[in-house]
Amino acid sequence: MARTKEKTPKKPKEDGRIKQMWQVFQMTRRYDKNIVPLLLLSVLGPVAVGLVVALVLGDGNGFAIALWIIAGLLAGVLIALVVLGRRAESAAYGQIEGQPGAVGAVLRSSLKRTWRGSEMPVAVNAKTQDAVYRAVGRGGVVLIGEGPKSRTTRMLDDERRKILRVLPNVPVTLLFVGPDADSIALQKIPRKLARIKQTLTKPEVLAVDNRLTSLGAANLPIPKGVDPLKVRPQRGR
Repeated sequence: MARTKEKTPKKPKEDGRIKQMWQVFQMTRRYDKNIVPLLLLSVLGPVAVGLVVALVLGDGNGFAIALWIIAGLLAGVLIALVVLGRRAESAAYGQIEGQPGAVGAVLRSSLKRTWRGSEMPVAVNAKTQDAVYRAVGRGGVVLIGEGPKSRTTRMLDDERRKILRVLPNVPVTLLFVGPDADSIALQKIPRKLARIKQTLTKPEVLAVDNRLTSLGAANLPIPKGVDPLKVRPQRGR
């Protein structure tokens, strides 16, 4: 019998760059009403400047005038892409701001390589959904409280004491993300971490992170009534 050739499933084609940019623009436009006039200004402004320069310096040379206009257009497109990227980032942060887990999403996707963070909090208040997140980098350990400062201050102090108990020589910085006037915005978390004075080497960052991770794993809650020393593996029937 002849073997039928099995057709390997084709990989779904990734969206092209232009389509991706269009999707980003559509998403941004839903949350940012000023994006269209800003993009138009970004493109037309450099084109107008290029045209003026061409008329002043072109000496009536059509080729030179065309080059200046094209240069202005290219500069305008580049500026428009930068504006779109920043406005899209602000729109994305605006969608998750104020929601539980927003800080974790930033730590997962926006930190530089010199920092190690997790989207999972190290402490959570089940009633209020306030949480504490941790990041480790060249600047030491940073604890970020998500929620009103009046409720997260005590949680941050408790976590800081735990860290200083095992790592007394590592600096610990406290940050607040919430509705208070002196709290920082979500999009400013990576920038804030980058400005902290570097005191640890890369190997020390790895050692500190591993130490804190192991402590967190060791402190996982065990269900009541279960003695971990008496648990036996179940036998197959």
